[in-house]
Amino acid sequence: MYYSIYSTSVPEILDELVNTPEMQRLSGIGMHCGCEYTDLPIYRQERFPYTRLMHSIGVSRIVWNFTKDKKQAIAGLLHDIAAPAFAHAIDFMNNDHMTQESTEAKTVSIIRDSVPIMALLEKHGYQIEDVGDYHKYPIADNDTPMLSADRLEYTCGNGYILKHIELSRIREFYGDLAVAANERGVPELSFRSEGTAKAFTQMAMENSHFYVADEERFSMQYLADIMRTAIETGALDTEDLYSTESEVITALKKNKELHDLWNRYTSISSVATSREEIHDRYCVNVQAKKRYIDPLVITEIGVKRVSQIDAGIKKEMQSFINLPHNNWLYAKPP
Repeated sequence: MYYSIYSTSVPEILDELVNTPEMQRLSGIGMHCGCEYTDLPIYRQERFPYTRLMHSIGVSRIVWNFTKDKKQAIAGLLHDIAAPAFAHAIDFMNNDHMTQESTEAKTVSIIRDSVPIMALLEKHGYQIEDVGDYHKYPIADNDTPMLSADRLEYTCGNGYILKHIELSRIREFYGDLAVAANERGVPELSFRSEGTAKAFTQMAMENSHFYVADEERFSMQYLADIMRTAIETGALDTEDLYSTESEVITALKKNKELHDLWNRYTSISSVATSREEIHDRYCVNVQAKKRYIDPLVITEIGVKRVSQIDAGIKKEMQSFINLPHNNWLYAKPP
Protein backbone atom coordinates (compact mmCIF):
# COMPACT_ATOMS: atom_id res chain seq x y z
CA MET A 1 0.00 0.00 0.00
CA TYR A 2 1.15 3.58 -0.72
CA TYR A 3 1.54 4.41 2.99
CA SER A 4 4.56 2.12 3.18
CA ILE A 5 6.58 5.10 1.89
CA TYR A 6 6.17 6.69 5.32
CA SER A 7 7.93 3.85 7.16
CA THR A 8 8.67 0.29 6.12
CA SER A 9 9.10 -0.97 9.68
CA VAL A 10 6.83 -0.23 12.64
CA PRO A 11 6.53 -1.52 16.20
CA GLU A 12 4.49 -4.68 16.69
CA ILE A 13 1.81 -2.89 18.73
CA LEU A 14 0.83 -0.71 15.76
CA ASP A 15 0.07 -3.75 13.60
CA GLU A 16 -1.75 -5.40 16.50
CA LEU A 17 -3.93 -2.33 17.02
CA VAL A 18 -4.70 -2.06 13.31
CA ASN A 19 -6.23 -5.54 13.47
CA THR A 20 -8.69 -4.71 16.27
CA PRO A 21 -12.39 -4.47 15.28
CA GLU A 22 -12.57 -0.80 16.20
CA MET A 23 -9.76 0.06 13.81
CA GLN A 24 -10.89 -2.31 11.08
CA ARG A 25 -14.27 -0.52 11.06
CA LEU A 26 -12.40 2.46 9.61
CA SER A 27 -11.80 0.46 6.43
CA GLY A 28 -15.50 1.10 5.80
CA ILE A 29 -15.29 4.85 6.43
CA GLY A 30 -14.11 7.05 3.57
CA MET A 31 -11.76 10.01 3.73
CA HIS A 32 -14.04 12.15 1.58
CA CYS A 33 -16.93 12.31 4.02
CA GLY A 34 -19.49 10.70 1.74
CA CYS A 35 -18.85 13.00 -1.22
CA GLU A 36 -17.33 10.05 -3.07
CA TYR A 37 -20.84 8.54 -3.35
CA THR A 38 -21.95 11.41 -5.58
CA ASP A 39 -21.45 11.47 -9.33
CA LEU A 40 -19.06 14.41 -9.16
CA PRO A 41 -16.34 13.92 -11.81
CA ILE A 42 -13.35 14.18 -9.46
CA TYR A 43 -14.37 11.03 -7.58
CA ARG A 44 -14.57 8.97 -10.75
CA GLN A 45 -10.80 9.27 -11.10
CA GLU A 46 -9.78 7.84 -7.70
CA ARG A 47 -7.00 5.27 -8.01
CA PHE A 48 -8.75 3.31 -5.25
CA PRO A 49 -11.04 4.14 -2.31
CA TYR A 50 -9.23 6.26 0.26
CA THR A 51 -10.29 5.14 3.73
CA ARG A 52 -9.88 6.43 7.28
CA LEU A 53 -7.93 3.26 8.07
CA MET A 54 -5.36 4.01 5.36
CA HIS A 55 -5.06 7.57 6.60
CA SER A 56 -4.70 6.48 10.23
CA ILE A 57 -2.00 3.95 9.39
CA GLY A 58 -0.21 6.61 7.36
CA VAL A 59 -0.32 9.13 10.20
CA SER A 60 1.04 6.58 12.68
CA ARG A 61 3.91 5.68 10.35
CA ILE A 62 4.83 9.32 9.80
CA VAL A 63 4.84 9.96 13.54
CA TRP A 64 6.90 6.84 14.18
CA ASN A 65 9.37 7.72 11.43
CA PHE A 66 10.11 11.15 12.89
CA THR A 67 9.80 10.53 16.64
CA LYS A 68 10.48 6.82 17.28
CA ASP A 69 8.04 7.28 20.16
CA LYS A 70 5.51 4.45 20.37
CA LYS A 71 2.90 6.32 22.40
CA GLN A 72 2.90 9.21 19.93
CA ALA A 73 2.60 6.79 17.00
CA ILE A 74 -0.27 4.96 18.75
CA ALA A 75 -2.06 8.27 19.37
CA GLY A 76 -1.66 9.05 15.66
CA LEU A 77 -3.07 5.65 14.74
CA LEU A 78 -6.10 6.02 17.02
CA HIS A 79 -6.89 9.66 16.22
CA ASP A 80 -9.78 8.84 13.84
CA ILE A 81 -11.15 5.85 15.74
CA ALA A 82 -14.32 7.82 16.56
CA ALA A 83 -14.97 8.87 12.96
CA PRO A 84 -18.63 8.10 12.23
CA ALA A 85 -20.00 7.05 8.86
CA PHE A 86 -19.44 9.96 6.43
CA ALA A 87 -17.02 11.48 8.97
CA HIS A 88 -17.09 15.28 8.84
CA ALA A 89 -20.50 15.36 7.14
CA ILE A 90 -21.75 14.51 10.63
CA ASP A 91 -20.04 17.66 11.92
CA PHE A 92 -22.25 19.50 9.41
CA MET A 93 -25.24 17.64 10.86
CA ASN A 94 -24.13 18.71 14.34
CA ASN A 95 -23.69 22.33 13.21
CA ASP A 96 -20.00 22.01 14.04
CA HIS A 97 -18.39 21.92 10.61
CA MET A 98 -16.36 25.09 11.17
CA THR A 99 -14.40 23.47 14.02
CA GLN A 100 -14.97 19.76 13.21
CA GLU A 101 -14.59 18.69 16.81
CA SER A 102 -17.93 17.00 17.50
CA THR A 103 -16.91 13.78 15.78
CA GLU A 104 -13.85 13.45 18.04
CA ALA A 105 -15.88 13.39 21.25
CA LYS A 106 -16.10 9.59 21.48
CA THR A 107 -12.39 8.87 20.95
CA VAL A 108 -11.51 8.10 24.57
CA SER A 109 -14.72 6.17 25.29
CA ILE A 110 -14.26 3.95 22.21
CA ILE A 111 -10.70 3.16 23.30
CA ARG A 112 -11.78 2.54 26.90
CA ASP A 113 -14.69 0.28 25.87
CA SER A 114 -12.57 -1.84 23.53
CA VAL A 115 -11.42 -5.02 25.26
CA PRO A 116 -8.73 -5.84 22.65
CA ILE A 117 -7.33 -2.29 22.53
CA MET A 118 -7.18 -1.99 26.30
CA ALA A 119 -5.52 -5.40 26.53
CA LEU A 120 -2.86 -4.35 24.04
CA LEU A 121 -2.23 -1.07 25.82
CA GLU A 122 -1.88 -2.88 29.14
CA LYS A 123 0.39 -5.50 27.58
CA HIS A 124 2.75 -2.81 26.29
CA GLY A 125 2.53 -0.57 29.36
CA TYR A 126 0.47 2.37 28.07
CA GLN A 127 -2.43 4.28 29.60
CA ILE A 128 -5.36 5.90 27.79
CA GLU A 129 -3.88 9.25 28.81
CA ASP A 130 -0.78 8.41 26.75
CA VAL A 131 -2.61 7.70 23.51
CA GLY A 132 -6.15 9.10 23.65
CA ASP A 133 -5.39 12.65 22.50
CA TYR A 134 -3.07 13.11 19.54
CA HIS A 135 -3.48 16.88 19.74
CA LYS A 136 -0.91 17.01 22.53
CA TYR A 137 1.85 15.67 20.26
CA PRO A 138 2.90 18.44 17.82
CA ILE A 139 4.41 16.12 15.23
CA ALA A 140 1.07 14.29 15.05
CA ASP A 141 -1.13 17.39 15.12
CA ASN A 142 -0.84 21.16 15.44
CA ASP A 143 -2.70 24.30 14.45
CA THR A 144 -3.21 25.55 10.91
CA PRO A 145 -1.09 26.52 9.01
CA MET A 146 1.68 24.39 10.52
CA LEU A 147 2.62 21.02 9.04
CA SER A 148 1.73 17.91 11.04
CA ALA A 149 1.60 14.21 10.29
CA ASP A 150 -2.17 14.43 9.93
CA ARG A 151 -2.08 17.27 7.37
CA LEU A 152 0.89 15.75 5.58
CA GLU A 153 -0.83 12.41 5.18
CA TYR A 154 -4.13 13.60 3.76
CA THR A 155 -2.35 16.08 1.49
CA CYS A 156 -0.10 13.35 0.09
CA GLY A 157 -2.93 10.81 0.10
CA ASN A 158 -5.22 13.07 -1.92
CA GLY A 159 -2.33 14.01 -4.17
CA TYR A 160 -1.60 10.40 -5.03
CA ILE A 161 -5.07 8.82 -4.94
CA LEU A 162 -7.25 11.63 -6.24
CA LYS A 163 -4.94 13.92 -8.20
CA HIS A 164 -2.72 11.15 -9.66
CA ILE A 165 0.54 12.72 -8.60
CA GLU A 166 3.26 10.15 -9.07
CA LEU A 167 4.38 8.25 -5.97
CA SER A 168 7.97 9.16 -6.80
CA ARG A 169 7.04 12.83 -6.39
CA ILE A 170 5.38 12.12 -3.03
CA ARG A 171 8.61 10.34 -2.00
CA GLU A 172 10.59 13.46 -2.92
CA PHE A 173 8.45 15.61 -0.67
CA TYR A 174 8.61 13.13 2.18
CA GLY A 175 12.33 12.54 1.87
CA ASP A 176 13.09 16.24 2.23
CA LEU A 177 11.45 16.50 5.66
CA ALA A 178 13.11 16.74 9.04
CA VAL A 179 12.04 17.94 12.49
CA ALA A 180 13.02 21.45 13.54
CA ALA A 181 11.95 23.84 16.28
CA ASN A 182 9.50 26.37 14.87
CA GLU A 183 9.13 30.05 15.80
CA ARG A 184 7.42 28.98 19.04
CA GLY A 185 10.18 26.56 19.93
CA VAL A 186 7.85 23.60 19.23
CA PRO A 187 9.00 20.66 17.06
CA GLU A 188 7.47 20.71 13.58
CA LEU A 189 7.95 18.81 10.34
CA SER A 190 10.10 21.09 8.19
CA PHE A 191 11.58 21.02 4.69
CA ARG A 192 15.31 21.15 4.08
CA SER A 193 15.01 22.41 0.51
CA GLU A 194 13.29 25.67 -0.44
CA GLY A 195 12.34 24.37 -3.88
CA THR A 196 10.76 21.22 -2.52
CA ALA A 197 8.91 23.21 0.14
CA LYS A 198 7.45 25.53 -2.49
CA ALA A 199 6.37 22.64 -4.71
CA PHE A 200 4.71 20.89 -1.77
CA THR A 201 2.96 24.11 -0.78
CA GLN A 202 1.50 24.44 -4.25
CA MET A 203 0.15 20.89 -4.04
CA ALA A 204 -1.23 21.64 -0.58
CA MET A 205 -2.94 24.82 -1.85
CA GLU A 206 -4.71 22.81 -4.55
CA ASN A 207 -5.89 20.46 -1.82
CA SER A 208 -7.10 23.41 0.27
CA HIS A 209 -9.19 24.72 -2.62
CA PHE A 210 -10.58 21.23 -3.19
CA TYR A 211 -11.81 21.05 0.41
CA VAL A 212 -13.74 24.34 0.19
CA ALA A 213 -15.05 23.92 -3.37
CA ASP A 214 -18.75 24.51 -3.98
CA GLU A 215 -19.20 20.84 -4.83
CA GLU A 216 -17.70 19.68 -1.53
CA ARG A 217 -19.60 22.11 0.69
CA PHE A 218 -22.90 21.47 -1.03
CA SER A 219 -22.54 17.69 -0.98
CA MET A 220 -21.58 17.53 2.68
CA GLN A 221 -24.48 19.74 3.74
CA TYR A 222 -26.88 17.73 1.59
CA LEU A 223 -25.70 14.47 3.12
CA ALA A 224 -25.79 15.99 6.62
CA ASP A 225 -29.43 16.93 6.10
CA ILE A 226 -30.26 13.41 4.90
CA MET A 227 -28.63 11.98 8.01
CA ARG A 228 -30.46 14.47 10.26
CA THR A 229 -33.75 13.39 8.67
CA ALA A 230 -32.86 9.74 9.17
CA ILE A 231 -32.21 10.29 12.88
CA GLU A 232 -35.22 12.55 13.45
CA THR A 233 -37.56 10.01 11.83
CA GLY A 234 -36.06 7.11 13.77
CA ALA A 235 -34.75 5.33 10.68
CA LEU A 236 -31.31 5.55 12.31
CA ASP A 237 -30.05 6.42 15.75
CA THR A 238 -26.74 8.07 16.52
CA GLU A 239 -25.10 4.77 17.50
CA ASP A 240 -25.79 3.43 13.99
CA LEU A 241 -23.31 6.01 12.73
CA TYR A 242 -20.53 4.00 14.38
CA SER A 243 -20.98 1.06 12.06
CA THR A 244 -19.70 1.29 8.46
CA GLU A 245 -20.95 3.43 5.62
CA SER A 246 -22.27 0.44 3.69
CA GLU A 247 -24.36 -0.57 6.72
CA VAL A 248 -25.74 2.95 7.11
CA ILE A 249 -26.58 3.15 3.40
CA THR A 250 -28.40 -0.20 3.63
CA ALA A 251 -30.47 1.17 6.52
CA LEU A 252 -31.28 4.36 4.60
CA LYS A 253 -32.52 2.36 1.63
CA LYS A 254 -35.07 0.52 3.77
CA ASN A 255 -37.01 3.77 4.10
CA LYS A 256 -38.67 4.98 0.87
CA GLU A 257 -38.26 8.71 1.56
CA LEU A 258 -34.63 8.29 2.56
CA HIS A 259 -33.99 5.93 -0.36
CA ASP A 260 -35.25 8.62 -2.73
CA LEU A 261 -33.14 11.28 -1.03
CA TRP A 262 -30.07 9.03 -1.23
CA ASN A 263 -30.65 8.43 -4.95
CA ARG A 264 -30.89 12.18 -5.53
CA TYR A 265 -27.70 12.67 -3.57
CA THR A 266 -25.74 10.07 -5.52
CA SER A 267 -26.89 11.61 -8.81
CA ILE A 268 -25.26 14.98 -8.04
CA SER A 269 -22.81 15.60 -10.89
CA SER A 270 -22.36 19.37 -10.80
CA VAL A 271 -23.21 22.29 -8.55
CA ALA A 272 -24.42 25.75 -9.55
CA THR A 273 -24.43 29.04 -7.64
CA SER A 274 -27.01 31.75 -7.13
CA ARG A 275 -26.80 35.15 -5.45
CA GLU A 276 -30.19 34.53 -3.88
CA GLU A 277 -31.85 31.48 -2.39
CA ILE A 278 -33.87 29.43 -4.86
CA HIS A 279 -36.99 28.19 -3.12
CA ASP A 280 -38.23 25.46 -5.49
CA ARG A 281 -35.27 23.12 -4.91
CA TYR A 282 -32.68 22.13 -2.31
CA CYS A 283 -30.53 25.24 -2.03
CA VAL A 284 -28.09 26.09 0.76
CA ASN A 285 -25.51 28.67 1.78
CA VAL A 286 -22.54 26.91 3.38
CA GLN A 287 -19.46 28.45 4.94
CA ALA A 288 -16.15 26.58 4.93
CA LYS A 289 -13.41 25.66 7.36
CA LYS A 290 -10.30 26.90 5.57
CA ARG A 291 -7.38 24.53 5.98
CA TYR A 292 -4.03 25.34 4.43
CA ILE A 293 -0.35 24.65 5.05
CA ASP A 294 2.48 27.19 5.27
CA PRO A 295 5.40 24.86 5.97
CA LEU A 296 8.75 25.67 7.51
CA VAL A 297 11.99 25.65 5.57
CA ILE A 298 15.28 25.08 7.37
CA THR A 299 17.68 27.78 6.16
CA GLU A 300 21.23 28.75 7.09
CA ILE A 301 19.89 31.53 9.30
CA GLY A 302 17.10 29.56 10.93
CA VAL A 303 13.62 28.41 9.96
CA LYS A 304 11.24 30.43 7.82
CA ARG A 305 7.72 29.85 6.54
CA VAL A 306 7.34 29.47 2.79
CA SER A 307 5.15 32.58 2.83
CA GLN A 308 8.11 34.52 4.25
CA ILE A 309 10.28 33.36 1.38
CA ASP A 310 7.93 33.56 -1.60
CA ALA A 311 5.72 36.65 -2.02
CA GLY A 312 3.64 34.95 -4.70
CA ILE A 313 2.74 32.05 -2.43
CA LYS A 314 1.96 34.48 0.40
CA LYS A 315 -0.44 36.34 -1.88
CA GLU A 316 -2.08 33.08 -2.94
CA MET A 317 -2.57 32.04 0.68
CA GLN A 318 -4.12 35.38 1.57
CA SER A 319 -6.43 35.13 -1.42
CA PHE A 320 -7.53 31.69 -0.21
CA ILE A 321 -8.13 32.96 3.33
CA ASN A 322 -10.25 35.82 1.95
CA LEU A 323 -12.38 33.62 -0.31
CA PRO A 324 -16.03 34.56 0.16
CA HIS A 325 -18.69 31.89 0.35
CA ASN A 326 -21.76 34.08 0.05
CA ASN A 327 -23.47 32.37 -2.86
CA TRP A 328 -26.28 29.88 -2.55
CA LEU A 329 -25.58 26.42 -3.92
CA TYR A 330 -27.84 23.93 -5.69
CA ALA A 331 -27.44 20.83 -7.82
CA LYS A 332 -27.64 21.32 -11.55
CA PRO A 333 -30.33 19.09 -13.12
CA PRO A 334 -28.84 15.98 -14.79
